[in-house]
Amino acid sequence: MNVRVKRREFLNLLAAFGGTGAALNAGAALNLLPAASHAQTLDLRSPDPSKKQVVILGGGLSGLTVAYELTKRGYDCTVLEASHRCGGRVLTVRHGDLIDEIGNPQYCSFDDEPHMYFNAGAARIPSSHKNILGYCKELGVDLEVFINENKSAYVQDDKMLSGNRIRNIEFTTNMRGFMAELMAKALTHEELNQPFSDAEAEALLSSIRAFGDLKENDLYEGSFRAGYKSGGFLKHGVQKDMIAFRDLLKSRLGRQLLSANEGDTGPILMQPVGGMDKIISGFLNHVGERVKYRAIVNSVEVLDSGVKIVYDHDGARQSFDADYCFNCIPTHLMVGITNNFPDDYKKAMKYVRRGDAYKAAFQAKSRFWEDQEIYGGISWSNSPSRQIWYPSHGIHKSKGIVLAAYDYGGGIYHTQMSQSDRIEAHLSDAEKIHPDFRDNVEKPITVAWHRMNHMLGCSARWQRSFSTGWTHDEEKLYETLRAPVNNRHFFIGDQISMHSAWQESAVMSAQWSLTKLDAYVRQDLA
Repeated sequence: MNVRVKRREFLNLLAAFGGTGAALNAGAALNLLPAASHAQTLDLRSPDPSKKQVVILGGGLSGLTVAYELTKRGYDCTVLEASHRCGGRVLTVRHGDLIDEIGNPQYCSFDDEPHMYFNAGAARIPSSHKNILGYCKELGVDLEVFINENKSAYVQDDKMLSGNRIRNIEFTTNMRGFMAELMAKALTHEELNQPFSDAEAEALLSSIRAFGDLKENDLYEGSFRAGYKSGGFLKHGVQKDMIAFRDLLKSRLGRQLLSANEGDTGPILMQPVGGMDKIISGFLNHVGERVKYRAIVNSVEVLDSGVKIVYDHDGARQSFDADYCFNCIPTHLMVGITNNFPDDYKKAMKYVRRGDAYKAAFQAKSRFWEDQEIYGGISWSNSPSRQIWYPSHGIHKSKGIVLAAYDYGGGIYHTQMSQSDRIEAHLSDAEKIHPDFRDNVEKPITVAWHRMNHMLGCSARWQRSFSTGWTHDEEKLYETLRAPVNNRHFFIGDQISMHSAWQESAVMSAQWSLTKLDAYVRQDLA
């Protein structure tokens, strides 16, 4: 059997229509899988005693990473944090906490119990993110499994099945079955070029058939993978009715659902026990005394001999002279702070946009989702609220915190609403998935990152076009911004990353800048 099809073309189409998982299955059959990454080990040299003053602008994850690593090597670090807390977009909300949204400040009134918290920013750590996990181990931060995808959770789309909810497993099983049938049939098309070998073609077809649970005639006729209509344990199971392909295609949720647990969310995911900010606390246990809170930077001046920082603290203007400066202030805020950076540096700062993200959560009076066989994971909807997250922790406790909205990339819709309108929108959207949601929840909070004080946005956005990838000009701007100014000023944070929005990006940007500082110090001491 000779089947003519380009490997790259076929895998690209497979990923586009069936999610990365389908492409990985095919790639596994063809031995085309990537290697895992490894944590970076820093070997920094101790500084010249006369050149060891370091100022770090911002107590986000990247700033604390720098403070922690340099303090271990004998540098004298000072962290200037504009907010009342460290962590930046690592924000865990508990009883009594302030949500510092401009124009809409809120105080959390969740019950004061250890499991009653909400990760309003960073919420997941992939097992492939070796550097942040390495710090968790080094700092003694206990971890537990985070359940990202749960096939028992729901899918709801007003355009599909008259708006009725179905289980995730029903949607994905039927969608993959029909798509696998199409792919299996497409392999016999005579006009495609670049042949597979017989062995490769057989391996690929075998993977496709297994992917979609196809019958011997390469037809999809439903699958027990979607669950049993009845029986299945003490009696033979009765297969659930097959959902028509045309009905599945009425929803645009297929791409999210078929690619769930792919890419960064493909490996096992974890979370710190007790909240994501336990990582921040781990760093602060070592460098907390070096942080000045509510220290608002007024100007940054890079000199031949170091960096001069002017800032406001406790109602007084102060200045600080340092040998080196690491800066994790968001670039869109830094452009409004007086500085003497080179023109190309300023141009790069102005180019970076900030993504918008929005989350909302409620305290649940009871863990009603567990009564519906849902333990962790996400229910998906085409509503503006988009997702419902069920907590992976606190299983079988009397109460829990449920995320009722997560809009990453379109969060301005809810950001522009009043607090009462936001809450009503989430209650109405959630009722399409859980009809009794309104009666089962209380004590809502909302977090609109575009209006969070000292942040005014979410992760950095470098690319103007995700379809065409990075342009040459964008690459040049990126390299300009991550290069140190006079070997004295270093930008850090996930904004100095091509893969923003992850804690791993922030940590790696800090490590990259530390290696640049170390190379300069070694040269200076030589």
